[in-house]
Amino acid sequence: MKTIFKKRFLIPVVAAILFISGTSFVKSDFFEIAKQIEIFTTLFKELNMNYVDETNPADLMDTAIKNMLEDLDPYTTFLNEQDVETYRINNAGEYSGIGALVRSFDDKLLIIEPYKDYPADKAGLKAGDEVLKIGDISVAEFKDNASEMLKGANDTSVEVTYIRQGETKTTTIIRGAVEVDAVPFYQMIDDKTGYIVLTRFNAKASNQTKAALIDLKAKGAKKIVLDLRDNPGGLLSEAINVTNLFVDKGELIVTTKSKVKKFNSEYRTQNKPVDTEIPLVVLVNGNSASASEIVSGSLQDLDRAVIMGARSYGKGLVQRPLKLTYGTQLKVTISRYYTPSGRCIQSLDYWQRDENGDAVKKTVFNDFMTRNGRKVQDGGGVLPDIEITSTKANELTTALMNNNIIFDYATQYYYKHQLQDPGSFNFSESDYQDFKTYVSRSDFSYETETEKVLNKAMTDREEVIFNDAIENDFKALLLDIEKSKITALEDFQKEIQQKLEDEIIKRYFYREGLYDYYLKNDEAILAASGLLVDEGKYFEILK
Repeated sequence: MKTIFKKRFLIPVVAAILFISGTSFVKSDFFEIAKQIEIFTTLFKELNMNYVDETNPADLMDTAIKNMLEDLDPYTTFLNEQDVETYRINNAGEYSGIGALVRSFDDKLLIIEPYKDYPADKAGLKAGDEVLKIGDISVAEFKDNASEMLKGANDTSVEVTYIRQGETKTTTIIRGAVEVDAVPFYQMIDDKTGYIVLTRFNAKASNQTKAALIDLKAKGAKKIVLDLRDNPGGLLSEAINVTNLFVDKGELIVTTKSKVKKFNSEYRTQNKPVDTEIPLVVLVNGNSASASEIVSGSLQDLDRAVIMGARSYGKGLVQRPLKLTYGTQLKVTISRYYTPSGRCIQSLDYWQRDENGDAVKKTVFNDFMTRNGRKVQDGGGVLPDIEITSTKANELTTALMNNNIIFDYATQYYYKHQLQDPGSFNFSESDYQDFKTYVSRSDFSYETETEKVLNKAMTDREEVIFNDAIENDFKALLLDIEKSKITALEDFQKEIQQKLEDEIIKRYFYREGLYDYYLKNDEAILAASGLLVDEGKYFEILK
């Protein structure tokens, strides 16, 4: 049924409907928009009335909308009533439910992380548990996202059937209020250096960061490490307010530019800062995005902090929810943002696609200058002043994470080993060899960029020059690449082992234990605190 609608036809007609519903339209486009709406409504009516089988108008429209938005950036999305509520909860930082991170699959829900002392944890659920039934409803037979059934009002109960290590179990969870902290952890690294973890930019971000900063200063902190690694972003206003904690009132932090003039804005700090002089290091990595990049990018441009870690994600686009009918919304990209130096750090060009339909990464960068005249660049995220190898993403580690290999091994490890405290944990060389054996026995596989090119060349072979000898050479090369993947487990041991240690520590001691472990073992934190001790080097970087 879905093939009836052709993608390129849907783009103008459904776009017209959403455009008129959410915004005013340009007068010169009125005729074209009206024309496309008329075509679409006529087609939609005739199709539903005359098609040989029964149609579902809601499903057809859902397909139409999704296909239309697919050609744009991934942040422009249609939100149904349920999505709108989820969006509100994510930004508010509190909701009612079981208090666990859950990932949905076709036939099960996987518990990724139960939060300490919240309902799922109190009911005995562990990371790695596979939920099969919620009440009397089988997850495999539930059409929509089954995780929504876990949500509910405070003090209501839900029975969950799950598999753990091959054994089927049942537990009852009493739902409760769940508060999602923006700052889940802060502590002194040593007697003069404070450490703050900021994991998201929800409505609590700036207030919690401010409270942590003031408390650490009261405990003697003369230097600060702000950890934005793996922070996906959030509210623009909170990014500005967090930056404001370290820079004067009235500083330009970000500028937004759009084709709609009313969305063109300059955002400046509005409040009195907490401390504009305290030496500051900001940690970022490839999963630090959006609001995280506004904070790190602006502090870098203003020469207020040294940025350490790995190049950030590169999301320089701003979204705004526009209300539609029946409680739905269109979350649409309205503008690009620019840091104080004038650079836009957007990495992917969604109007340029490769042969697989994926957005092309920018490879040509423009130079900009920080306040003190240091060179920075646009178009590729925020490049740290000091790069740390272990924080960089690589193809193999990403594939191991995405395919749950590291997660599943951590589950196996948890049920085979006893740990008393984070300080006693030591992931030994023999443990890593055991992990390599685990990978080799699993069904894990991934295709490198080189393999993609070689396989495409063999598919699109030119008969004039592509003979049997060349084909055999290609096959031999592909075989060598496959063998080298096992060797790559050794080449990237440092990065992979860090991900393993992170996942294992969380199983025993939750996130709080992980951050405690970081203070003494994380390479990026140790490097940041080491830089802050060397004041001469710190200020030399900023000058």
